[in-house]
Amino acid sequence: MPTAPHPQNTDELYQALQENDRRPYGRTRTVTAEELVDAAEQFAEPRPLAHALLALQKAYNYGSEPRKSPVVFARVLTLFDEQPDVFDERLRHTLFWRFKWVANALLALPEIPLASLRQWLTEMRDRYEKADLGLQPYYGQAYHLAAHVGEDTDLAYELWAGRTRTRLSDCEACEICERARHHLAAGDDERALRTWEPVLAGKESCQEEPARSVSYALLPLLRTGGADRARELHLAGYRACRRNPSMSGEVGRHLEFCALTGNEARGLELLAENRNLFDEVESPLDLLSFLTGVEVLLQRVELLGHGDLPAAGYPGRTWTVAGLRAEVRGRADDLAARFDARNGTTTHTDRRRARLDRAPLLDALELTLRTRGLDDVTPAAAPASAPTPASAAVPESLPELITRARELEEQGHPDATACWARLRTLVASPGYAHPDDPAVGPLVRLRADLLDDEASRAGQKDEFDASAALYEEAAGRYDEAGAPDHAALARACALLATAQVIPQGADGADEADGTEGAETKAAALTATHAALVRLHEETPGLAPFQEARLLRLRTSALGLRLQTSRNEEDIAPVFAELDLLLAFATRHDIAGQVSTAHLLRASSYAIVGDLPAAATETDALLDRLKAHGPAWHLPRTLGLRGKIRIGLKDAQAAHADLAEAVRQAAEWPADTVDTAGLHGDLARACMHLGRPDEALRHLTRSAELELRHGSRFDAFCTYSNAAQLSLDLGRIEDCIALLDSLLAEPDVAAGELDDRLVAQLRLARARALHAGEDLKAATAEFAALAAESAGWDDDPGSHAMIAAETAVLLAESGEFGRAREAADQALAAHARDPRYEQLSNCLRELARLQAERQGAEGLADALALLADAGRIADEARTAGYESRGRDLDSALAYEHGRVNAYASEYETALTALDKALTLLGEPEPESHDRDHVGEWAECVRLTAVVEGLYLERPAPALARLDEAVSRLTALGHTEETEPLTSLAARLRDEG
Repeated sequence: MPTAPHPQNTDELYQALQENDRRPYGRTRTVTAEELVDAAEQFAEPRPLAHALLALQKAYNYGSEPRKSPVVFARVLTLFDEQPDVFDERLRHTLFWRFKWVANALLALPEIPLASLRQWLTEMRDRYEKADLGLQPYYGQAYHLAAHVGEDTDLAYELWAGRTRTRLSDCEACEICERARHHLAAGDDERALRTWEPVLAGKESCQEEPARSVSYALLPLLRTGGADRARELHLAGYRACRRNPSMSGEVGRHLEFCALTGNEARGLELLAENRNLFDEVESPLDLLSFLTGVEVLLQRVELLGHGDLPAAGYPGRTWTVAGLRAEVRGRADDLAARFDARNGTTTHTDRRRARLDRAPLLDALELTLRTRGLDDVTPAAAPASAPTPASAAVPESLPELITRARELEEQGHPDATACWARLRTLVASPGYAHPDDPAVGPLVRLRADLLDDEASRAGQKDEFDASAALYEEAAGRYDEAGAPDHAALARACALLATAQVIPQGADGADEADGTEGAETKAAALTATHAALVRLHEETPGLAPFQEARLLRLRTSALGLRLQTSRNEEDIAPVFAELDLLLAFATRHDIAGQVSTAHLLRASSYAIVGDLPAAATETDALLDRLKAHGPAWHLPRTLGLRGKIRIGLKDAQAAHADLAEAVRQAAEWPADTVDTAGLHGDLARACMHLGRPDEALRHLTRSAELELRHGSRFDAFCTYSNAAQLSLDLGRIEDCIALLDSLLAEPDVAAGELDDRLVAQLRLARARALHAGEDLKAATAEFAALAAESAGWDDDPGSHAMIAAETAVLLAESGEFGRAREAADQALAAHARDPRYEQLSNCLRELARLQAERQGAEGLADALALLADAGRIADEARTAGYESRGRDLDSALAYEHGRVNAYASEYETALTALDKALTLLGEPEPESHDRDHVGEWAECVRLTAVVEGLYLERPAPALARLDEAVSRLTALGHTEETEPLTSLAARLRDEG
């Protein structure tokens, strides 16, 4: 089926060739190129056919199809021999350049005899000599062949490297890579890295570089102590080659790098991302390199005892690490043997063995913000919990185990978790025999206990629907077991869980949002409290620990109501219930509930804004816990005091408390304390202390703990914050690598995660790509998000912002028509949900870009954009909107000045800039707004440029500048005077 309309004439053919040249390499581009060759053959002119054939060869070359490239080139060469006049200078240059492509293609095919390779090089040399072309490119190809075969390499290198470059030589970056690889093969890492430096530093580049060089330089950098630089280059270099069949060898070397630096889990993640390469790489030589890198990774994973892990491999079946390794080994061994048989050496088998025998170079190198081990990717029925040193040994005897679990549960002791987990496994196993022991009770009672524990864990994850249902089921089982007291407590827990379920409206939105929703939830909690009180009063025979729990549930209901309503009249009932709980727990010496009462009191003080009282309460509680316990309440109490101290603006003390809380939390089972929350609060404290890199580490740790706990939504939200922080810190590649890892998660790829959260992650990635100057990739991602968000009828404001950013990127790419369309989408969405500042910024930037690129030709369109920005400024003024950044009116006047200056309308520009200065107003002595000072100084500078340079009125321009410099100097803003004094000096010199 044709992929594009059939060109009807040569003009349409050339246009189609240009459009196809903008496509990424792959099947679509290749098939289209094949169709365009067919189309070109219908025309009488041979030149279009030459262009089409060369375009097809390019698609084959970079699409990793080496078998087809020489066939196409043979047709071009025949056409050149028969009709040389068809080939102008550009086509002739391309033709002779492509001799090298054919040499490389033949080299990559083991079925091509060595004699044929040498024959082709002879043909290349004869053709170059006949055309009076320098032979350095020929000797370059001769060196490639010698290095490939593994014979006479040094001589071939000298014959090539010692010759002067010509117009047909490979680019500087590619030749640097070949020279560096020669030194690397000789075992001279230092010399290789010195040779590579211009490419690794970004001074020399091409379509394949620096990605190719980076992949080879990673291990030498590790061996010479450059681990940090290797890490940076891995992140940037991998992104440039991933999923690209023509760079599969480079991908393989990145997998090898992961395997040799303790990043086996990341290696498996990258392997999954590149699964397409198993099926799409047509070059046997590239495939050999890729498969060897894959085997290095799989071999390492299997040696670490994880051979049963799933691995992404050849399509059509599922693979384990061990199974895929065996398959890859067989295929790669065969390829190496075929090349060696063709070449008459053992070079490829020896090189492959050297890679596989290489020992890890580092035990652990933190490559990404999301550092994970193989244990973290091990599939499990439930989220894995980290091992905890303080956990008590689980009794072996079944009756003892059941009794111990219940005793620990009564105390609220965290070791109960391990006991219940062991019992859950035993009860679920075939042939389970329940002990006939009156002290243990019937099996139905144990099943009720297990349901109760499961309900509690669901509640900890905020899965309140599931928690309530499980508690109700547990209550029914307790009734069957003749334990009405336990049944009552389970029903009480179900009541509170039900009250915390957020009802969904017909449109899927949370009905708890907004004032009306808060009132509804508060009313539900009031009813829940009343129901809990009734249940308490109507249930006789409760044990003290059960009654204390009911009192705690009553307190929690009122505390949640206060947290929801923030009403003053809801404060006193909370403290009254707390007094009841504390008095009862103290009277019966229930240490855990005494501590809980103090903790809830401190939290309640914090909710009502009395932070000093909250701090006093936590101080007293910590003293009590250190003296009387329970010890497992210490991390949570320290965490609360840390948060309170953040509120009291004592970030240093908060950091100390939270760090100690994290340390102590490690001594208890993972679900005893919200360790993820502690790391999140530590991140906040670090930001207050001006330690953003440390904050970033705590954010990513918090997110990974949330993932382990099964809270995927919260984890991805935290990761999103970490990505934004890394972007703010200028760690662009870290940001992109983190987001790539998250977006590759199976539930994200399958569309199971919240679509708006995924869109937020993609938006962050698009912004990071833009910051990293990958304009093409950023624009594509923004455009896709803009198309998707257009359907967000419940959130037009977000679509307005995304479409606005998309418009700016399209304009930066020079696609002003598409940029205008995106801006119109943003304006339509803005009409439904205003985003005054974002839209104004977008329209002004579009106008600037169009005027800057197109000058007078683009002025009308630029002014139309500014007119739209003017209407938005009017709307904002009418609505009483105050911008967070630049004032919309003064910014608009400044942009009018700049746009007209670009279009050489200098008088109009000067008038607009004078208006902008009037709107901005001069900086005042009491002003500490450096942004306003900087904006005013810049406006003065541009006004003087227009007036003094373009309108050639230096005297008023100098007067303007001198007055501004004097004013800024008097106010102490000397930094802002520098561009003004520089411009004044230039005007005086030219005058």
